[in-house]
Amino acid sequence: MTTLRLISSMATKPLLADLVALYQAQAPGVQVQVESVGGIDAAQRVQAGEAFDAVVLSSDAIDKLIASGHVLAGSRVDLVHSGVAVAVPEGQSVPDISSEDALRQAVLAAPSVGLSTGPSGVQLRQLFERWGILTQIESKLVQAKPGVPVGALLARGEVALGFQQLSEMRGVAGITVLGPMPQAVQITTTFSGSVASSCTQPETVRPLLAFWASAACTSTKEQHGMQAV
Repeated sequence: MTTLRLISSMATKPLLADLVALYQAQAPGVQVQVESVGGIDAAQRVQAGEAFDAVVLSSDAIDKLIASGHVLAGSRVDLVHSGVAVAVPEGQSVPDISSEDALRQAVLAAPSVGLSTGPSGVQLRQLFERWGILTQIESKLVQAKPGVPVGALLARGEVALGFQQLSEMRGVAGITVLGPMPQAVQITTTFSGSVASSCTQPETVRPLLAFWASAACTSTKEQHGMQAV
């Protein structure tokens, strides 16, 4: 039995659990252990030299790890595109988010707005700045701590409006998912897998990543609110 150790961000945790099961059904001699943490923490642990066989993070984070030599150049495999959803605490009045202007008004009207520490949080701030409202709403922005889903903040009533990857919002008790951000301003993150430089068995990791990128996994990705690349 070969064991592969993989680290990922929380955004792909539920998806990877299913993708691991799919792969192990057709490659029973390979066991895949996935640890999912905040994306920033994951990247820092890889940069610190902790031994992993593979890394699944946003494509931007993977590229930085390639540039720093912590994952192998040429090993990046894009797996999914993931969009951001908008949610409110369960039982709260539902704002209109059907258009860019409606979403902007919902953000302005909300007493507090939750966003993640991941790539979507950075891009949301850029969107608010583009809208010309960042300074106005800065004091009510609540950034979830690394590894803490925005859905948890919503469920506890700590924020009134929240943004995060749809995959992380689905199935969270105590919240109402309003839907994806309007297409005109949708924030899409590509998540990719790569072979870690510390990997001693890259010839075992590459078929795993190739399978996860194949059509055999498309329906599973869609079930998690993501799109195949």
